Amino acid sequence: MLCDNCGKKQATVHLTEIIDEQMTELHLCEDCARQKSAQMEQQFGLGDLLAGLTDLGKPGSKKEAEAIEVKCPNCGLTFEDFRKIGRLGCSECYITFKKYLVPLLKRIHGSTQHIGKSPVRVGKGLKKKIDLQELRNSLQKAIETEAFEEAARLRDQIKELEKKQNESK
Repeated sequence: MLCDNCGKKQATVHLTEIIDEQMTELHLCEDCARQKSAQMEQQFGLGDLLAGLTDLGKPGSKKEAEAIEVKCPNCGLTFEDFRKIGRLGCSECYITFKKYLVPLLKRIHGSTQHIGKSPVRVGKGLKKKIDLQELRNSLQKAIETEAFEEAARLRDQIKELEKKQNESK
């Protein structure tokens, strides 16, 4: 199948556009797909998408003014720069912008904790560690709310999991 745009090269990218409830399929070569991608990014920049997802999009809000001034001490990236380009500059940015990233990640992913697949070779051990940490957090909450029967049940579960981990090592 030839490219719908240039009609010269083999179409390797297949896009489905939905505009005003009208679906259009495009079959493009790599060059035309790159051009289309650049056009789409200009129209709908990643920064605009991120700005729409954050709570900082309300002009003049105190939180927005505060975020604009935040700057990574390691790479010098500002939060405003992150919103424009959609990428963080270094690993230190995650710590610097944590206050603003957590709500964004929660809105995009539905959670701030990884819930999903892990590599098979590390998945089982990682899953057990996460389960154990969740049980410990639940135990702490049960103690704080003085739900001692629940706390005792959680304590026993934690001991059982720790015992199994020690035996497997």
